[in-house]
Amino acid sequence: MSARLLQQQPRHAAPPAGARAAASGDAAGLQNMLQLIQLRWFAVIGQIGTIVFVQTVFRINLPLKAMSCVLACLVALNLISLYRWRTLRSVSNGELLGGLLLDVAALTALLYLSGGATNPFVFLYPLQVALAAMLLEPWSTRTLVAITSVCFAGLTVFYVPLSLPQGGVAELFKLHIAGMLICFVLDAGLLVVFMSRINRNLRTRDARLADLRQRAAEEDHIVRMGLLASGAAHELGTPLATLSVILGDWENMALFWQDPERLQELGDMQAEVQRCKTILSGILLSAGEARGESPAVTTIAGFVDTLLREWRAKRAGAILEYDRQFDHDLSIVSDSALKQIIGNVLDNAFDASPAWIGLTVSHDGETLVLAVMDDGPGFAPEMLAQFGKPYQSSKGRPGGGLGLFLVVNVVRKLGGRVTAENAAEGGAVVTLYLPLAALLIEDQDVQSN
Repeated sequence: MSARLLQQQPRHAAPPAGARAAASGDAAGLQNMLQLIQLRWFAVIGQIGTIVFVQTVFRINLPLKAMSCVLACLVALNLISLYRWRTLRSVSNGELLGGLLLDVAALTALLYLSGGATNPFVFLYPLQVALAAMLLEPWSTRTLVAITSVCFAGLTVFYVPLSLPQGGVAELFKLHIAGMLICFVLDAGLLVVFMSRINRNLRTRDARLADLRQRAAEEDHIVRMGLLASGAAHELGTPLATLSVILGDWENMALFWQDPERLQELGDMQAEVQRCKTILSGILLSAGEARGESPAVTTIAGFVDTLLREWRAKRAGAILEYDRQFDHDLSIVSDSALKQIIGNVLDNAFDASPAWIGLTVSHDGETLVLAVMDDGPGFAPEMLAQFGKPYQSSKGRPGGGLGLFLVVNVVRKLGGRVTAENAAEGGAVVTLYLPLAALLIEDQDVQSN
């Protein structure tokens, strides 16, 4: 059975905690800046190709020196933008606006040198406006619209006329139509390609924001549950202490110590009261209270052995196959919350498969991996799709489904992740990946016996 457990690969994982590292808006801004850089390279290549084509095919003399200077400035701008894209952590609205304004200035300069508003490539201005509408804040978009409008109006008056070959008005009209066709194809193609990419970046940003909002709601839910559990633990502490005192008094009464059967029942009652007090202490410890106690220092093997011994004591008759797949042990701090969530996973596996449970524990020096497997019916597809969400339970109990929800969130708080899947041979596998950096107490290793 343990060999089958080793062959499983995770199919559904809780989002790693590192997804919170970069803000969603910053990541989208960097991607949008990269799209502008790529678009500018296309523009430079397209403009060079157009100049060469017009000069050699249509025999139209252009001011090549001045136009080359403009293109060189565009290349320099793109190299600087590429450097900043590699070093920046976020891109502001002002930086995107500045880049688009410089693109508009370069386009205006090229159009000024090649016929002004009579040049059909003047209709590349709407491409800049469309990009601004997608990427910039409303005031910035209005600013760019105003500037492009002024540039277009200025090109109707100020420009360098083209030196056209002989051919009359008819030939000029054909050239203009051909230029408009090329401009339309460029506009449409670039809009489709880059708008699709920008939309994908924005959808990715929105998905990340939605995920962060969901996590915030889940953490708020956990806080409320912790407050409720802590309050309940405090309230239950007094009656449990009273019961413990009463049971202690009864133990000294002749009615009980003269009757071995009643004395055994009394001992069982005391053991259950003590168990309830231990559970309440664990709740208070996990809720952040009772921190006066010193943390328990142990090893990975010792931690798991203690956990399994305590779990087996509560689950008499449970068949648990434990496979320890490491020889190199490490010193860690025994965390009560971690012990509780692993016990929670074992409890769920036992409920689904009382006949057999498998547990493998391994580590590579950086990550502790605990895999729990059972022979039960496995997860329903809708359960896998909503794995780790609150109130997602296959047991049909009102308010159920909080166990795995807490497991996922506690592991995520430690910087790890949880996966769940159904085994091909039947049953389910839940795997916890925990960074040892969150558990180690020192760099010195402890060799296992």
